Amino acid sequence: MAQITEPEPEPYPCPPRKAPKIGPRFSAFIRGIFYHFPWKERDVSLEKGWYNIRKVKKGGETMKLTFIGAAHEVTGSCHFLQAAGKNILIDCGMEQGPDLYENPGLPIPEKDIDYVFLTHAHIDHSGMLPRLAKNGFKGQIFSTFATAGLCNIMLRDSAHIQEFEAEWRNRKGRRAGQPEYEPVYVMQDALDAIELLVPCQYGERITICDGIQIRFTDVGHLLGSASIEVWTTENGVTKKIVFSGDVGNLDQPIIKDPTYTDAADYVVVESTYGNRVHTAEKPDYIGEFTRILKETFGRGGNVVIPSFAVGRTQEMLYFIREIKEKNLLPEYEDFDVYLDSPLAIEATKVFTMNMRDCFDEEAMALVNSGVNPLVFPGLHTSTTSDDSKMINFIEKPKVIISASGMCDAGRIRHHLKHNLWRPECTVLFVGYQANGTLGRRLLEGEKNIKLFGEPIEVHARIESLHGVSGHADMNGLLKWIGAFRTPVERVFVVHGEDSVTEEFAQTITEKFGYSTWAPYPCCEADLLTNQIVNEGVRIPVKAKKPAQRRADSAFDRLVAAGKRLLDVIYRNEGLSNKDKAKFETQINNLADKWEE
Repeated sequence: MAQITEPEPEPYPCPPRKAPKIGPRFSAFIRGIFYHFPWKERDVSLEKGWYNIRKVKKGGETMKLTFIGAAHEVTGSCHFLQAAGKNILIDCGMEQGPDLYENPGLPIPEKDIDYVFLTHAHIDHSGMLPRLAKNGFKGQIFSTFATAGLCNIMLRDSAHIQEFEAEWRNRKGRRAGQPEYEPVYVMQDALDAIELLVPCQYGERITICDGIQIRFTDVGHLLGSASIEVWTTENGVTKKIVFSGDVGNLDQPIIKDPTYTDAADYVVVESTYGNRVHTAEKPDYIGEFTRILKETFGRGGNVVIPSFAVGRTQEMLYFIREIKEKNLLPEYEDFDVYLDSPLAIEATKVFTMNMRDCFDEEAMALVNSGVNPLVFPGLHTSTTSDDSKMINFIEKPKVIISASGMCDAGRIRHHLKHNLWRPECTVLFVGYQANGTLGRRLLEGEKNIKLFGEPIEVHARIESLHGVSGHADMNGLLKWIGAFRTPVERVFVVHGEDSVTEEFAQTITEKFGYSTWAPYPCCEADLLTNQIVNEGVRIPVKAKKPAQRRADSAFDRLVAAGKRLLDVIYRNEGLSNKDKAKFETQINNLADKWEE
């Protein structure tokens, strides 16, 4: 078992903490990062689409870091550290969205992994832990207390989604004679992974085993998020590797600003916003939110908020509490708020349980005065489907917060069905809406949609309240790197778009003079000699042939034409019955022609 030891003095004092000032149901298109290859030597070339897969033996005199996921890609964070005779993963995330490069995955069976060090609970960092457990991993997963609490609910929710997707695909596949689709993992796998979590405090230097020590440092991205310092010793030589996880933005509501680390031999840093800078002026969220509530209630409507259950929902509760406390809506001071998301309700409880470790000074001032920053008069929670259905039979104007954040699943779709057609209502988006999602279509002005097979005309007002980004921008990342006061042997840049990782690596070199490297999947670095011993797999995932791309493009145009036709139909609802019959005949004749 891990033991907590007294921290050793650092050569330089840590910079003082600055005064203090987010996801989303993911796409059904998921590709796991673990692919299983035979564990024998392969002597084949990269040009032929392979790389040299070597069997990894436990023990031995090695200190090697292999980059498995989020290498020249944004998601699927997973780094493989071999040191002190142990096999260790730092994060074990799920890839979300398309693959850019071929990724052979782990070079060893999952059962041979000894430990996982987890930076935070977001699915692109934690989402493959159940798959790890499913395939034989029995070791310990070290995280902060808040991360363990969030993983307890988020991994179960992810497993539910995997099972639901498999059920849906198999229902369709059976009719088409397709083979059975197996989910990435199931609920029991998630529960097995949760049982392996070992919660740790921020700031404690923990001895994991002989030759391995770690420390979690609050990095201000999500409740419980951390950078992880790892001390590894091999043959009397100690190296310190710092993994950034996701570095948080400054002045986020509720949680603390990032805490900086001042010493490292090697640094692994994310680059999500490595070439972008946030706007300098902080928006007036409270003022804008108040305006939207006042205008909507004045029309007698509801404010429906599709919100991500973890992070963004808690921000909305925080803002609403302040609006009520300051009586910014005196004419509607007793308005009701319905939190209709079991996952968000559970996540909010985790936030409440971790106030003292994770909340910033502003939020803690409320806590110390006896105020829960996420609770207020008029807040109602609904857990059962019956509770959810009853919300839409309440005539009084209200706020409805429900998941998912992009409107592609969950209870929010039922609330949209009941409110989108009402001109007095407002749908308020508070987070990023990906291309192709219902949320994005509504933001872009689509006026006719279908929900549960029923056509809905969009008459509700569509508004957007852009939340504070949970990620540090380029300047924030450079500030985090600039806090290191000891010589850094090399910086590895991960977790960013293909070109951004290279660009940000160059920026670091130019600004600090550090040797940098943006690894590709399965890149191997010898930490004892500071050598890149395998540059990894630079083979792009096979792209579609030009003919296929042209065919897809033509089909997309055809679908767009169909949507236009439907829109024309709705706009001509007021035609005479004679003209409607003529229009119907023309459409049916066209359909008959192409059904032949």
